[in-house]
Amino acid sequence: MAAPQTLQRLQTLIWVLIYGGLLTLVLGIATARTDGALGWTLGVAGGIAAAAGVVLIAVRARLKPDTGG
Repeated sequence: MAAPQTLQRLQTLIWVLIYGGLLTLVLGIATARTDGALGWTLGVAGGIAAAAGVVLIAVRARLKPDTGG
């Protein structure tokens, strides 16, 4: 059981990780043309962040809100 406020924070974190990770991934791909090492670093970090967001979606799906009783 989880409090509604906790679930809302988790949902916010999920979307920040997914969108921020995808943005960083694309930035890494664009940067790789001029600086390969930096581009790969950004790309991998962005991919990991987006993947973490997807995993948290599965975690969120298993959590049930408190009934308050």
